[in-house]
Amino acid sequence: MPQTSAPKPDLLELPAPSASPGALVASFAALLADETRAVFCLSLLDGRAWTAGELAREAGVAASTASEHIGKLIAARLVTEERQGRHRYVRLADATTAELVESLAAHVMPGRDSPHIVRASRASGAMARGRTCYDHFAGRLGVALTDAMARRGLLLTEAGFALTEQGTDWFRERGITLEGAGRRPVVSSCLDWTERRRHLAGVAGAGLCRLALESKWCVRIGTERAVRVTPTGERVFAELLGIEASKLR
Repeated sequence: MPQTSAPKPDLLELPAPSASPGALVASFAALLADETRAVFCLSLLDGRAWTAGELAREAGVAASTASEHIGKLIAARLVTEERQGRHRYVRLADATTAELVESLAAHVMPGRDSPHIVRASRASGAMARGRTCYDHFAGRLGVALTDAMARRGLLLTEAGFALTEQGTDWFRERGITLEGAGRRPVVSSCLDWTERRRHLAGVAGAGLCRLALESKWCVRIGTERAVRVTPTGERVFAELLGIEASKLR
């Protein structure tokens, strides 16, 4: 009896732009309904460009499998691709995509006491204390900075995030440029999947994160997204924002 080949699983057909809203949303949801692609997107939240091989190892799949999944994410414009020599690098398409992934994670995560996603056993430790979400701070560090700015009258958080005039001056005094970022908002809020609260994102959040890392107020822990505040950072954040050191540990 002739054998028939089984249908290849996980074939995603992207609908035409003129498709109905329901078809577009369903197609997009199907992209992240696969665990491998979800792991890729969560890993890329560190803001770095990853090789296909690195993502394959992270998800525990073969290189050929990773390449197929990356192709789907590129076609859906969730990630972008860069080639350098024989290496293929991918990163999340933009900050808006990163905030969407983080918000999805926050929506589906169980309570912090029972983590069960990739590397989530560390979420109650270093990742929960402080991490980068693409290009801004998240975790308790991100929330502490956001709360301190609100207390100081630098940031409005009641009906969406917005800088006050004093807040705009505060960022400019630190040398953080708030203009020239295209359509990206100066400030936006990103829902934190460990703290279940919103933290500062947007151009301002990215600028503060960049300044803190460049000035060694914060340093990365290994190759993870996790960061820790240095003794210098504790002093600076206390002086600039009145944050107690205990809030940063």
